[in-house]
Amino acid sequence: MQFHRLQSIEENIKQGRALIVYGPRRTGKTTLLKEYLKKNAHRKTFLASGDDIRLRALFSSQIRDDILKFAAPFEIVAIDEAQQVPLIGLGVKMIVDEYPEKEIILTGSSSFDLSQQVGEPLTGRHFTLTLFPFAQSEMDASEFELKNALPDLLIHGSYPEVLKERDAHTKEKILNELVSSYLFKDILALDKVRSPDSLLNVVRALAFQIGSEVSLNEIGRLTSLDGKTVGRYLDVMEKMFVIKKVRAYSRNLRNEISRKAKYYFVDLGVRNALIGQFNPLHLRNDVGQLWENFVFMELVKQSGIAEDFATFYFWRTHAGHEVDIVREKSGVLTAIECKWSGSARAPALWRETYPAARFAVVNRENYTDMLLHEQAKHTELPDQNKIPPHKAGRNPS
Repeated sequence: MQFHRLQSIEENIKQGRALIVYGPRRTGKTTLLKEYLKKNAHRKTFLASGDDIRLRALFSSQIRDDILKFAAPFEIVAIDEAQQVPLIGLGVKMIVDEYPEKEIILTGSSSFDLSQQVGEPLTGRHFTLTLFPFAQSEMDASEFELKNALPDLLIHGSYPEVLKERDAHTKEKILNELVSSYLFKDILALDKVRSPDSLLNVVRALAFQIGSEVSLNEIGRLTSLDGKTVGRYLDVMEKMFVIKKVRAYSRNLRNEISRKAKYYFVDLGVRNALIGQFNPLHLRNDVGQLWENFVFMELVKQSGIAEDFATFYFWRTHAGHEVDIVREKSGVLTAIECKWSGSARAPALWRETYPAARFAVVNRENYTDMLLHEQAKHTELPDQNKIPPHKAGRNPS
């Protein structure tokens, strides 16, 4: 399957601001950077990796004259895996302030490390671009082809390397290596995470709770860890782009849950590799969880591509009324139910509490209309509150 990025450095680079390109390892950050530099081959460019010893020594020194002297000859300064360069944020601030006309591009696979180093020094002096595994709208395929590929996407995810492969066994080898890289090279290198077994136990426990509210204490009991340690591990995994946290939506009504959270995996292939589960869909009992995770991440990717600044929640009451995903965009609330098959109605209490909110059901039959077209054209999900019942879909199954 062919695919292409809808996000670009060209559209995000601005004078007087550094551009930070975040994302998991091997999602194409370096490729995106090199493609941009190739288009600008006529301009004088500095390109290096964050593991360059001389570069690290330069920025660590914090000697302003040396840093500015280094940057002076170049129109573009690009540093790949910039989280490896100590104090890089302070150095880049010096360059941006002295030479606002220069283009500074940093890439990093850890928002934890890189944001810590550049967040405060570069306040008001940078933009960010986040690359996730490929979205549906970035795949050069017909709707028929996408629907046929859907089972494989739910099992093996959408990392570039994985999409290029046709052989399932090879896909699984790549994903197992990715998991090893995530958990035992990057995350365990952080001071906050010292036990590989504990980390693996936490993330595996989380993998079985997609779509459910997560109790840190419950995971702690399952993994023999205290709740604070579990929370710290989850925070690190989110900043390393393994998982994504979703909070409950609430207007502080008494019957609404407001303090708990759900977690989704940035890529389902990684999730399935963590639990060693690559069985086909007809042999699984977690298809509903996979589908909800898939829909959620497609919405997140779509929002990033469109730069519409949408925020996502879930909604649940103590009495058990729930909505899978709540999207808030430009002041409009949309409740989204994820059904592998069939349809559903918005909970009566939701309609009563948020009468102006829209409602949509996304299932495997309508998801290209509901998601793909919206991504491609920046249109809006149809409001199924306003669609006659006989056209909105079948009864829940």
